Amino acid sequence: MNPHRVSVIIINYNGGAFLQQAVNSLSRQTFRDFELIVFDNASTDGSADTLDLLGVPAGRLVRSPENIGFAGGNNRAAELATGRWLALLNPDTVAEPDWLENLLAAADAHPDCRNFASAQFDLNSADTLDGVGDAYLVFGIPWRGGFGRPASELPGMGWCFSACGAAAMYDLALFRELGGFDERFFCYCEDVDLGFRLQLAGHDCLFVNTAVVHHAGSGITGRTSAFSTYHGTRNRVWTYFKNMPAGVLLATLPGHVALTLYIAARNVFTPRFKPMLRGLKDGVAGLPQIRRPSAWKLSRHRMKTRHLLSRMAWNPWLMSARKAHVRNLTSKPADQ
Repeated sequence: MNPHRVSVIIINYNGGAFLQQAVNSLSRQTFRDFELIVFDNASTDGSADTLDLLGVPAGRLVRSPENIGFAGGNNRAAELATGRWLALLNPDTVAEPDWLENLLAAADAHPDCRNFASAQFDLNSADTLDGVGDAYLVFGIPWRGGFGRPASELPGMGWCFSACGAAAMYDLALFRELGGFDERFFCYCEDVDLGFRLQLAGHDCLFVNTAVVHHAGSGITGRTSAFSTYHGTRNRVWTYFKNMPAGVLLATLPGHVALTLYIAARNVFTPRFKPMLRGLKDGVAGLPQIRRPSAWKLSRHRMKTRHLLSRMAWNPWLMSARKAHVRNLTSKPADQ
């Protein structure tokens, strides 16, 4: 098989009509030197059975006998990829025709950068942002920057903490070198965890404001479902304790606990409260295993702590309001 410049991966699990819509948007891409790998996680809704891949330059469907999650699915698909770049696209997204073209233009203009985030708009409301890269509060709380904010707040191109896995692009060799996504996470926050490891390894993430996708945002699993709440809460705990340098962890732990209690209090009278408590319980219980050396834990940090902290947000109000946290292009430290 001839290698392509980009390998696009879609992980599907009961994606319904969303899946074909996402594939159709790829068939309209102005950049054509890509392959598409649709990895189906044992769907039962027939979405994979009726999938039409004829419109994309090179497409194939890979079926898993069991649901191994977003993390595991992407890792298996990445093993099959032939591209220089690995582009991830959620099945509940629609990519603008120049999405890949603009991501690659940014890669060409910034040859030292090896991971990129897209501009995400709400699929059902063009006036609303869905995300402008993931942000990370120094106290260990991540959020999708700009989520639910007016589209007028779309920032220009700049540096963000990590790419949202719904529409990200990574250097394939680097993705493999770091072990890909932590498969213990299954889904949710695995992209922030990978972004954290990339930062520790000295790789900042570029937000590309012209690479646009429209995202339903947990259109399949449910944004406030017990499933997404549980995994998001548990994996948030794991990301913080697994990756934060020891000295910073000790200094920020009181703030982390306080903000965790604040988030729980905001949800105490909602259906999210019980799965949130379960996520916290299992997150803490799993810490001995998650901190142990593994394929998904960086053994040596290239990033100096002061530079890592400069890439995080320090104002909890930004997190509470889900404001964008994209740093100016000139703010990237030269000494890593």
